[in-house]
This record gives sequence, structure tokens and C-alpha cells, in this order.
Amino acid sequence: MTVTTDPPATATAHDIATARPRFRPWRWVATAVLLVLAAQLLAFLIGNERFQWDVVAAHLFAPSVLSGLGTTVLLAVLAMVIGSLVGGLLAAAQLSGFAPARWAATLYVGVFRGIPPLVQLIFWFNLAYLLPKISLSVPFGPALLTWNANDLITPLTAGIIGLSLVESAYMAEIIRAGVLGVDRGQREAASAMGFTPAQTFFRIVLPQAMRVIIPPSGSQFISVLKGTALVSVIAMNDLLHAVQVIYNQSYEIVPMLIVACVWYLVVVTLLTVAQRRLERRFARGGSS
Repeated sequence: MTVTTDPPATATAHDIATARPRFRPWRWVATAVLLVLAAQLLAFLIGNERFQWDVVAAHLFAPSVLSGLGTTVLLAVLAMVIGSLVGGLLAAAQLSGFAPARWAATLYVGVFRGIPPLVQLIFWFNLAYLLPKISLSVPFGPALLTWNANDLITPLTAGIIGLSLVESAYMAEIIRAGVLGVDRGQREAASAMGFTPAQTFFRIVLPQAMRVIIPPSGSQFISVLKGTALVSVIAMNDLLHAVQVIYNQSYEIVPMLIVACVWYLVVVTLLTVAQRRLERRFARGGSS
């Protein structure tokens, strides 16, 4: 004997195939407000003649501006590379069991992360006041090589030193946090499988730590790129200094600052895209 039952009334009353999205009037209101604000902003940018968009277009690809842009990118890359290398050593020292190295690394990070970058740039640029001669010598012994500090500490070297020291302090904390974020059981499992400490770090710990390290490192690279604008105070020919030279002669301050803003936005956007791709690459296999 076959018994048939009718479907419950609630199953036929709420058919997903015939369901419609719920009407949310406040979303339409918010969208309309945003569109109005965007239209007002666009009208302001286009209608205000004081922006002098023709001047912006004329100087956007000026040789001096492009040269300053190249200097800015080069300085940011050098500061990031040197800062990452030194920061890795500092992170290793902070995680080591050797107390003096751990204390010295912690003090280094505290000092160079605590002093504003602008102050450090000005200090390193005026290093010749403290050390007229920079020597490479045996400790408490004779000097082997000697250089004139004014010749050695140029705006470029002062910028590299100042930004690299600041960057190394921040990168040390980022790398340390990434390594600590890897579960200790991973190291124990690798040791049980016969991996050496170096193999454990480079094949087990580091690939997992990179998932934590890359996002803040990318943001830090963007920060140091924007921070290169500070080197204009020591007369270094970066992007900001290049536009300053032009508007000091033409008094077209706003359009030249817009030129600098455009190029900063372009480079930061490209770096953001590259950062997202790196994050996706190292995130493969990160979630089950």
C-alpha cells in the first residue's frame, strides 16, 4: 500500500525560483546622494579655471618632472630593499635566544621607529657637523680609509640612510609578527621529519609567514614611497622638489602640485595592483 503526502503549505508558499529581492529604499537614496556628490565634485574640478588643467597637461611629462619621479621610485626601492634586509636580521635577533642581540635589536627598533623620519633626514644630512671625516679603522687603532663627510653625505645618501633606517625598524616588526604567526607545531613536525633548522625555516615557516608579511609590507612600501617627499627639505631632486622648482619660477603652485599628485597616485595604484597579485599567489593553499 502506497501512501502519498502533499508537500507542506510553507514549501509552496516560499519558492526560491519565484523569489524577488527585497526592496530597500535607503540604498536607492544613498546611491542618489553619492551620484549627486560625484557630479558636484566633477563640476568643481572641470568648472574651476584655477586648476589650470592646461598647465597640468603641459608639465605632466616634463623632463625634470619625469627625472624627479625616477629619483623618487629609485629612492623608495633602495630604502625598501635595504630596510627589508636589515629588518630581517633585526627580526632574527629579536627572536633569538641570545639576550644581548635581542636587547640591541629591540633598542634599535624603538629608537628608529620613535624618531620622525623628517628629523632623521635632516640629522643625517648634517652628519658632517659631528664627523667632518668618516674613517674605516681598526677599533681604537689607526684609520685604514678616510673620506670627507661633506663629499660622502650627499642628499641622495642622506635620503637613503634616513629612509632605510626607518624602514628597517618597521620591517623588523612586520617580519617578526609574520614568523610568530606560524604555529609552533609546524616546526615540531618538520623536526620530526628530519628537516634541518634552515630547511624548516625556508621550506615550512617562511612560505606560511609570507601570507602575513606581504600585506603590511606592501602598505609599508607605499608609505615609504610617499615619504620620499620629505627629502625635498634637503634639496634632493625628487618628484616634489622638481615641481617646486617649476612653481617657484612660474608661481603656478596648484597645477604643479596636481602634477605631483597625479604621478604619486599612478605609482601607488600600480604598487597596489602588484601587492594584490602577490597576496593571491602566496594565499594559494592557505585555506582548506
